[in-house]
Amino acid sequence: MEPAWIESATAWIAEHPVAAGAAIFLIAFCDAVVLLGIVVPALPLLFAVGALVGLGHISGPYALVCATLGAFIGDALSYWIGHRWGPQLRSRWPFSRYPQWLDRGEAMFRRHGVKSIFIARFVGAVRPFVPAIAGMLHMPLRRYALPSLVACIAWSALFLAPGWVLGRSYDAVAAVADRLALVLGALAVAVALVWAVVLYTWRWFADHADTLLARALRWTRQHPRLGPYAAALIDPNRPESPSLLMLAVCLLAISWAWFTLVASLLASGGPLALDHTIHDFMWSLRNPLADRLMAALACIGDASVLGPAVLVALAYLLWRKRWMAAAHFAAAIVFGLVFTSLLEAAIDMPRPPTAPAGFGFPSVAVTMCTIVFGFFAVLIARELPGRTRVWPYLLAGVITTLVAFARLYLGAHWPSDLVGGTLFGVLWLLALGIAYRRHVQRSFWMRPLAWLFYGTFTVAALWHAPRTADTLLARFAAATPTTVMEAGTWWRDGWRELPAQRNERDQRRRWPLDVQVAGPLDPLRERLEAHGWQVQPQADWIATLGLLDDDAAARDQPVLPATLDAQAEALLMVHPGASGEEEFVLRLWRAPVRLDDGTPLWIGTSQTLRLNKPLAVATLWLPVSDDGRAHAMVRDALQGLDVAEAPHPHGETPVLRVRTTPAGED
Repeated sequence: MEPAWIESATAWIAEHPVAAGAAIFLIAFCDAVVLLGIVVPALPLLFAVGALVGLGHISGPYALVCATLGAFIGDALSYWIGHRWGPQLRSRWPFSRYPQWLDRGEAMFRRHGVKSIFIARFVGAVRPFVPAIAGMLHMPLRRYALPSLVACIAWSALFLAPGWVLGRSYDAVAAVADRLALVLGALAVAVALVWAVVLYTWRWFADHADTLLARALRWTRQHPRLGPYAAALIDPNRPESPSLLMLAVCLLAISWAWFTLVASLLASGGPLALDHTIHDFMWSLRNPLADRLMAALACIGDASVLGPAVLVALAYLLWRKRWMAAAHFAAAIVFGLVFTSLLEAAIDMPRPPTAPAGFGFPSVAVTMCTIVFGFFAVLIARELPGRTRVWPYLLAGVITTLVAFARLYLGAHWPSDLVGGTLFGVLWLLALGIAYRRHVQRSFWMRPLAWLFYGTFTVAALWHAPRTADTLLARFAAATPTTVMEAGTWWRDGWRELPAQRNERDQRRRWPLDVQVAGPLDPLRERLEAHGWQVQPQADWIATLGLLDDDAAARDQPVLPATLDAQAEALLMVHPGASGEEEFVLRLWRAPVRLDDGTPLWIGTSQTLRLNKPLAVATLWLPVSDDGRAHAMVRDALQGLDVAEAPHPHGETPVLRVRTTPAGED
């Protein structure tokens, strides 16, 4: 089964094949119409359409024609609107309120002429306005139509292509990457979202600083009691007033968000329902290839990484005799740690079931990343020219997001811990940033300081993360099963209570769990090795990247890991097939129950894998239907041990039960 949105869309398309084309037409049409194009999210929608094309649920040529026609007719309507109203369009709402919408399109049109019709098709900010500008300037329809049609064809093909490719390779990606693609995709989305929030918030304040400053000055004159205090922040004779006002407004907004979150947590007496939902979802994404990466990212918020960067920056500031800057930076860190510790002690927030001791509300690592990188941005951003001042804030947001996402993935914190830590860190650095900006006006050469701080952080992270990741990861291993079963009961009929297949949303990855083993795995491994099976170590990132090597022999390409309830395989054994394009594997995981006598219990699957080269990019071993050949090979190799076999009541899959140590009378 495909992901939920694909499943729902597929069912609808199967019932309404013609209407699917109408929907594609409408998406492209709305994206091209002036004003509508601002609000219609055509890119993700066309990406989804492309994925459905790649999966074979929609005809590719049909989708391309519908998207092209929708875009072309939408452009034509925008052209007609511009031609009909002409320059009067500027005086009508909403263009009279937001003249920059048309100004950008007109600037492009005057700069590039007819070529702008093609260029604008691929620039989201001006795409729906350039056709209207062409109509306003009375470009002849003959000159407009052909470039518009060519642009619409190219645009439709380009915007459908990524989803199309993904759909074509979906089976391979889902079978091999397990949840890795979802983890990396979610991380990319989180980073992109924070990047966009920081960037557009900063730009909005930069564009509206003068207007906000004027309104604030009027307010101070109307409130003689509170006005003088506010006026101290927005003195028009100080060049820092716009920045101070921006910090003050953000301070008020973040304060409201922070206290709202704390009040919600205190009122609920613990984590919110959303915390549990997100935590369970992230735990379900655990994957061996992603685990170590996330553990390494989580480590970059440690004191061993932040500390050297802070000490180097403070040493430089003291050497340059920037006493106030050094004092404020030190105060930001020291009091940030103190306040975070006090909050953690004052707010008794239950930890997630996957979190060991030492992780609470708010997250210390996330809070300190926010404070350290955020206040450093306050220190150096004022020395940067123009709009490049946003870059230190963007770096602060990205690094904090990486640490927060990694700790959420590992199950170290509830989302509320991370949001609370971020909000508190931003709150504290804004308050200190206002104090610093109010008392320090001297500029200094910040480039050496920036190189020292970011360079030291990078070196410390590269040194510390690989050495600490495994230790941190060990603290977040899957919990020991709490369900206990009597050993004799398991052998007789208790095995029927264990799952018959993997718990996966994708039907193609619900592999049957056709092997159950009680006892140590060494005797089983020795029996299999005597029959030609080989143990494959857990594949790492280097082995995964090696899949891209076309020159490597098929036998040298690893079988990539898979998970069962967030656990990596305890044992993965491979047997070569008769041809070079086939292999048999046995995967074993720890079972979700444990036996009362302490005997370890394992559950697994036997599979036949076939060599596959999706998109001719990588060589992958993918599971295929084998009519029980792999299961039979495992059963035959284990003859001599205590074995039994019977069909599972759920799914009728034959389940092989194995005891690797002698058992008493049952």
